[in-house]
Amino acid sequence: MDKTIVVEVEYLKKHRLYKKAIRRHNRFKAHDEDNTSHVGDIVRIEECRPYSKEKTWRLVEIVQKGVVL
Repeated sequence: MDKTIVVEVEYLKKHRLYKKAIRRHNRFKAHDEDNTSHVGDIVRIEECRPYSKEKTWRLVEIVQKGVVL
């Protein structure tokens, strides 16, 4: 996917009955105009007009670069 990144947002949610914290995540497809981000980067995205059927977010900035092995 050219100019597209998949961003995973992880959050904690409490179980209704047992009150245990459960780790959940959502995946968003975001538009990356210059293909500047890489795997492992921490990024900031914002909602925007639809670029395609599933892509309605765009990359604002790269907060922290990931570790390159």
